[in-house]
Amino acid sequence: MAVYCVSYDLVQPERDYSDLYNKIKSYPAWATVVESTWFVVTEDSATKIRDNLKQSLDKDDKIIVIEVTEHWASSNISKSV
Repeated sequence: MAVYCVSYDLVQPERDYSDLYNKIKSYPAWATVVESTWFVVTEDSATKIRDNLKQSLDKDDKIIVIEVTEHWASSNISKSV
């Protein structure tokens, strides 16, 4: 399994994005790192994750999914994700 960083920009913040949050939390392991940025652990590819989550976004929202490799640091999350 790999760790991916998922970050998004929601253009209409008053919209209910609970479906997006539930999809993120459906991955085998997840953590919210900072606002609008999550780590997920999965066997899925970055493209598959993006396509899955994009279904819960508006057409003008933005999302990026990046595989996290061994070189990263955070002040609020451990590397045990």
